[in-house]
Amino acid sequence: MPKQIAPYGSWKSPITTDLIVSKTIGLGQIALDGQDVYWSEGRPSEGGRNVIVRRTPDGRTTDVTPPPFNARTRVHEYGGGAFFVFDGTVYFSNFADQRLYRQDAGNEPQPVTPEIALRYADGVFDRQRAICVREDHTEPGREAVNAIASIDLESGDSQVLASGHDFYASPRLSPDGAQLAWLAWNHPNMPWDGTELWIGELQPDGSLGHARCVAGGVDESIFQPEWSPDGTLYFAADRTGWWNLYRLRGEQVEILAEMEAEFGVPQWIFGMPTYAFESAQRIICTYAQQGTWHLASLDTRTRKIKAIETPYTAISEVHAAPGRAVFHAGSPAEPPSIAQLDLATGRIEVLRRSGKIELDPGYLSQPQAIEFPTENGLTAHAFFYPPQSRDYAAPPDELPPLLVISHGGPTGSTSSTLKLAVQYWTSRGIAVLDVNYGGSADYGRAYRQRLAGQWGVVDVDDCTNGARHLAQSGEVDGDRLIIRGGSAGGYTTLCALTFRDAFKAGASYYGIGDLEALTKETHKFESRYLDRLVGPYPKERELYVQRSPIHFTDRLSCPVIFFQGLEDQVVPPGQAEMMVEALREKRVPVAYLAFEGEQHGFRRAENIKRSLDAELYFYSRIFGFELAEPVEPVEIENLSPRRHTYPRDIP
Repeated sequence: MPKQIAPYGSWKSPITTDLIVSKTIGLGQIALDGQDVYWSEGRPSEGGRNVIVRRTPDGRTTDVTPPPFNARTRVHEYGGGAFFVFDGTVYFSNFADQRLYRQDAGNEPQPVTPEIALRYADGVFDRQRAICVREDHTEPGREAVNAIASIDLESGDSQVLASGHDFYASPRLSPDGAQLAWLAWNHPNMPWDGTELWIGELQPDGSLGHARCVAGGVDESIFQPEWSPDGTLYFAADRTGWWNLYRLRGEQVEILAEMEAEFGVPQWIFGMPTYAFESAQRIICTYAQQGTWHLASLDTRTRKIKAIETPYTAISEVHAAPGRAVFHAGSPAEPPSIAQLDLATGRIEVLRRSGKIELDPGYLSQPQAIEFPTENGLTAHAFFYPPQSRDYAAPPDELPPLLVISHGGPTGSTSSTLKLAVQYWTSRGIAVLDVNYGGSADYGRAYRQRLAGQWGVVDVDDCTNGARHLAQSGEVDGDRLIIRGGSAGGYTTLCALTFRDAFKAGASYYGIGDLEALTKETHKFESRYLDRLVGPYPKERELYVQRSPIHFTDRLSCPVIFFQGLEDQVVPPGQAEMMVEALREKRVPVAYLAFEGEQHGFRRAENIKRSLDAELYFYSRIFGFELAEPVEPVEIENLSPRRHTYPRDIP
């Protein structure tokens, strides 16, 4: 059948918001316990509840945590490492009260810790105790206090094992239970800037004896300490400019396989392992080169690394046991999934997909990894998704609008894994550029550090230059460039719209408009992040003002839609509301959607659906294309009634 000719943006697509929120889940932490596999699922259809799921060797899956329990910790606000398992018993942090609970098979969860303002994450089991990161919020008005603590799983009493640093992560027990390793760091560092690796001796009574720092420092990031089955301590470090794998032999640190590749990731949440021991002689690991992740086997005796062929381009959360490995995986043709690999046969079994969706490939845009020139003679990276539909084509004289995505973090990254939230746009005729701007992970420490002192400059330049590169090459319409982003990506979006003239519209999801306000309002984990990204505050206050869009709304003259969770502790609602008010007074088209009960990142199905549909509606009104199907209208203030610019409302 010949394709129907219709303007870009107006194509009808089977990838609807109903499909996205009803058929997809978020896949989180993985744990192995004997032959069983556990993982957590974030379910938009259940109000964003995080559910721990158990899969037995016969393929049966059962929910472990019953409603209303929500296995999610708020340590560092971003959480991660919310549960651990030992001999079929699950221990997890419950989001509502942040208490640690015990879940025995077939029984209701029982609280372990008392009802006081303590939070727990990244736990390991130790002889009727849990050793974990503890965050103390018991004194209002005081900065939270972080420590490594031991929790008696019978009484709930806790004992601090290590304290004095601003932050802790990754407490890991040696196989004989005699030693504990952990990471520590201090303000203003983030864990990808510089951390210290410590080892301490555990006494029979559970207290910690002599402790010493064995690696790392202010300018070296250590990631994922892990004990091998024979008691050797391994870890990733970026001392060569790349997170490579090392081990401690006596007092000597030796590298295993030196490569221009990343065996680590920025530790925004707890856990996120990139390697695991199949045995003392074999590590199953994943590493990134040029934004693509690979799986490999590393021989600890010969230090030889051997690639393991898989169909995946994104691999993370690696766990292993004799003969098998379990990990997160995805590719341009496969949504994020939990996969199990038989190491003897190479057979891969998908245990869980983030979406049970069957789509004709004719609706899926294939990502193109591109490099493009940016400032100072450098290049930056992105994935370009051209419009794609089995049913539609555009008029021959029309170029598509381009939606530039600026990821969060900003020390994060995007991958080429199948994302329905990207295909939502491309299947309607809107091209997408998913940018890994300077400062992003997966390209080495030097690329990651391009953002040092340059946040609001390098990221904005790279997003702008990527869009211009595609416009100049004739791929997209240079008069219909759009930028969107969430959190730090929202800041990049607002800066691009304010300080550059390339973009004609934008969408900010819980984005930052005022850097100075952020230094005063945000949580402990990120409270000094801007010292490196911008400069020490208040010494560099003028620089904070210069890089804050809120102070330069006179330069902002294109439409913006804002989305905000009203319980956001990372970027409080006042940030968005200041920007909205400024645009309102300037009479620039603006829309604002605020959601009760949402925090930093939307988790409820109805809010995810509403925001995505609203964003599409907003662009249709601004750029004058009709929607193929009606969506709930959005109030757009200061919108010109001119029919040739803005089409009529969809009934």
